[in-house]
Amino acid sequence: MQDSKKSRNERIYKMPFSSVYPLLVQKAERKGRTKEEVDTLICWLTGYDMNGLQTQLLANVSHETFYSQAPQINPNANKITGVICGIHVEKIEEPLMQNIRRLDKMVDELARGKALEKILR
Repeated sequence: MQDSKKSRNERIYKMPFSSVYPLLVQKAERKGRTKEEVDTLICWLTGYDMNGLQTQLLANVSHETFYSQAPQINPNANKITGVICGIHVEKIEEPLMQNIRRLDKMVDELARGKALEKILR
């Protein structure tokens, strides 16, 4: 079981962030939120500015590269808690997977109508 989980995580880590980004935006837009709000969440979590985010998207970097090159993971990121896809975000041991799930959780909260100011803990 552990080996299949590790290989699944590796596939996610190698997946281009630019292939997931439109899905995050679509999730938010289906609920009346905007691409700009999703971008704000990403920049808050990773420390990228808009130019840096666009550069990473155009470079088609993997999740692993996207997060490893992030200017600074927000010091308040550890305040992102709760369940996403049946997993408690705060209990994830791998830092990379935890950051991927943190972003999922933030976009999920946005799509559920939570105010941006409350999401940006």
